[in-house]
Amino acid sequence: MDNWDEIRTAYHVARAGTVSGAAEALGVHHATVIRHVDALEARLGVKLFQRHARGYTPTEAGQDLLRVAQTTDDQFAQLASRIRGRGNDVSGELVVTSLAMFAPLLAPVLADFQRANPHVILRYLTGTRLFRLEYGEAHVAVRAGPPPQEPDNVVQPFFYQSAGLYAARSYVEAQGLPDSLDALDGHSFVGPDSDEPRAPTERWLRRTVPAGQIVFRSPDPRAQEDAVLAGAGIGFLASWTAAAHPDLIEVAPPREEWGAPIWLVTHVDLHRSSKVQALLKTLKQAAQDWDGA
Repeated sequence: MDNWDEIRTAYHVARAGTVSGAAEALGVHHATVIRHVDALEARLGVKLFQRHARGYTPTEAGQDLLRVAQTTDDQFAQLASRIRGRGNDVSGELVVTSLAMFAPLLAPVLADFQRANPHVILRYLTGTRLFRLEYGEAHVAVRAGPPPQEPDNVVQPFFYQSAGLYAARSYVEAQGLPDSLDALDGHSFVGPDSDEPRAPTERWLRRTVPAGQIVFRSPDPRAQEDAVLAGAGIGFLASWTAAAHPDLIEVAPPREEWGAPIWLVTHVDLHRSSKVQALLKTLKQAAQDWDGA
């Protein structure tokens, strides 16, 4: 059937027994009710109602329609109730996305959240691609740099990440340690595989260090981090990453120009849902100890 409005109208006529009663229930003019019923009968090629002075009485075909429409109406009511109830539950699929470099910070928090909410299926997607919240690709995005400007997104401060230059002990033993940022000649660096890097640390590196000295390059910040730890060269690491590796040697302490604000981003249509709000609260509580990390 290609016009459910007509079926819905006929259903209400059968329930009310009158055109005026159906019109009141549907919030339409009585002429609309008559037009829908006439059109549906013409489409089906059968009379659904006997018209008389007291109103409309369903024929046998009308009784069949009433039974089917009643079942459908009940099913829609049950569906609406389930959807409303689900909206108040912390359950179902919850998709979070971030750069892979944030995984050591976020994964333990997300794991605790899932254990506390066992009806949640949590998907954690990492990578450099910006997932489109407006298309439902993710519920919560963790992003770095300038505040995201996409329309209909809710953007909230998460924490501030500081970064410094570090080298593995194996690199320092083999290549030595520069005395200052003015003495970087001859040293090897780990950096981005892009001529137009976005991160402030990557932009500084491209601007300050000759391209030939950036000997290990990757588009993935996590791969860059692993390369620094492996002794491939000097590179930028978040302060919290460096603190977790006591064998790292600080080449230059964090500077303001190297830091970046980190944001929690949600779409306005899902921002107020119970599961998104519960996760945002958990993440914000955890991040209280991360500022300047």
